[in-house]
Amino acid sequence: MIEKAAGGAYSGPAKALHWLIVALLIAQFIFAWTMPEIHRTVPVSTLIDLHVWFGVLILFVAVVRLAVRFTHGEPEPEDGLPPWQLQSARLMHRLLYILLFVVPILGWINASWRGMTVSFFGLFDLPKLIATRAPNWGWTGDVHGLLANWVLLILVGLHVAAALYHHFIRRDRVLQRMLPGA
Repeated sequence: MIEKAAGGAYSGPAKALHWLIVALLIAQFIFAWTMPEIHRTVPVSTLIDLHVWFGVLILFVAVVRLAVRFTHGEPEPEDGLPPWQLQSARLMHRLLYILLFVVPILGWINASWRGMTVSFFGLFDLPKLIATRAPNWGWTGDVHGLLANWVLLILVGLHVAAALYHHFIRRDRVLQRMLPGA
């Protein structure tokens, strides 16, 4: 590690990337819930393009965020937290990181399978990960939706609930450590 987060708070870059991911996920869910369901004959629309573009951006920001976590570290845990809370927080963070990678990659695979072009805001195209209609890859869209619409949302909800629990019930600094300016 190059630089350890100081003062019990996360580093500035870690905070900025955390809240950027939050904003991108909110936008992504709005696009996903309002875009047409993708079938074989559905033409690509602006909402579908936005969903794909933001998926690529989330994957890119997740890579940067993980790099910042390795280079800046994370603050020491708050004093007095029970071991089960520390272990569950670590597990939650690992699962969220995994989903920030797996969900966009499954979306990219599914777009490749459907023959859709995956680009970064129309600036450049990303390579296909599999051939169009490659055998045994049609499941990727269903799993992408299941992980995003259920697993990711439930984990984010639990993450938010835990932060609010620490802020309003335990009245410790767990939430403040990730807030801008703290």
